Amino acid sequence: MNSIKIDATHETPKVHLDKEHGIFEMAGNSLPEDVGAFYNPILNWLDQYAEAPNEETIVNMAFEYYNTSSSKMIFKVLERFRDIHRKGHNVKVLWHYRDDDEDMVEAGEDYAKNLKIPFEFITITA
Repeated sequence: MNSIKIDATHETPKVHLDKEHGIFEMAGNSLPEDVGAFYNPILNWLDQYAEAPNEETIVNMAFEYYNTSSSKMIFKVLERFRDIHRKGHNVKVLWHYRDDDEDMVEAGEDYAKNLKIPFEFITITA
């Protein structure tokens, strides 16, 4: 399975999905003009990954900002990990946030509550 590696821009997050090395991360800003064009390849990759996931999947999410349409796509990404977790695999989301960003903490708490998968909140000091 090929990995996905996308460098961050001002509008799109860094994405690194690598089954072989157990790397699953997204970081930065997410406000792409066409969220479907950006996120659909990621969702398709995750669908393939879900067919034969690693024994343990640790997902690092470190967003600085994302818009409403990205929020929906991030939820879809996290749903894929929830489905893997429901099949009995170990999944944990590490939700990184700046210590002064209450909105990002609340967003992570909402995702954790709605998806019911293990979340760990990690403060990044500014």
